[in-house]
Amino acid sequence: MSAENPAIAEVQVHKVSTAGGVHVVDDVTAREEPLEIRVEGRSVAVVMRTPGNDEELAAGFLVTEGVVQSARDILEISQCPSTGNIHGNVVDVLLGGAVVNWGSLTRHVFSASSCGICGKTSIDSVFQRFPAVKGAWSVSPALIASMPDKLRAAQETFSQTGGLHASGLFDLEGNLLVLREDVGRHNALDKIIGHALQQNLLPLDRHILLVSGRVSFEIIQKALAAGIPLVAAISAPSSLAVEFAQEAGQTLIGFLRGETMNVYTHPQRVISAPT
Repeated sequence: MSAENPAIAEVQVHKVSTAGGVHVVDDVTAREEPLEIRVEGRSVAVVMRTPGNDEELAAGFLVTEGVVQSARDILEISQCPSTGNIHGNVVDVLLGGAVVNWGSLTRHVFSASSCGICGKTSIDSVFQRFPAVKGAWSVSPALIASMPDKLRAAQETFSQTGGLHASGLFDLEGNLLVLREDVGRHNALDKIIGHALQQNLLPLDRHILLVSGRVSFEIIQKALAAGIPLVAAISAPSSLAVEFAQEAGQTLIGFLRGETMNVYTHPQRVISAPT
């Protein structure tokens, strides 16, 4: 593990050329390790993540699972050291009065969070926990198009490893407010949401989310939990992500590349989008 950056692991690789050359060189990879999330000492999930901002990850996870809604719902998040890893691979969350449906939480997390859930029934169950978004504002396509370069320029660990997803939170002037990287795209977003919770910024109804990869149902669901009205992605959305965003009132943009983008739902938030 790099002493300067816990997200990086140092490795040796054999650089092989088709011309016959072989060289052993030092290289780095994005670190991936399990993190056990406990609530009041009780294990509720194990996620594979890149170390760093683990307290934010745990907080964001609990927001998107509907356990907490504000910073006052959490009294403390402690990270437990583990053998050989000073950063610790266990976090324990002490709640401040929030009531947990343990059966529902553990059943949903262990059966669905890693492989994804789908279908109309799943969408309906999410809307029972999180309301549709608000936000009657609009921004220009030029502002949206400016965001990928800002995100990429801030991806310090990706620049070294090439192996991380990123989520970036922007204001309505196109300023990048916070960026998080992780081997898991869902973890990167949970870290963003956890940061917002700890800074008392929820709901994020005057913010824009940009993700570096594709947009799945879970990404849109997590954005809804944080109240984010506009989600943009460098890559493609899934069909269920489009369906969910339409019903949730969220603007969903995909294939944001150069000066073009596909606006799949609620184009009124992008000023010159066709109706």
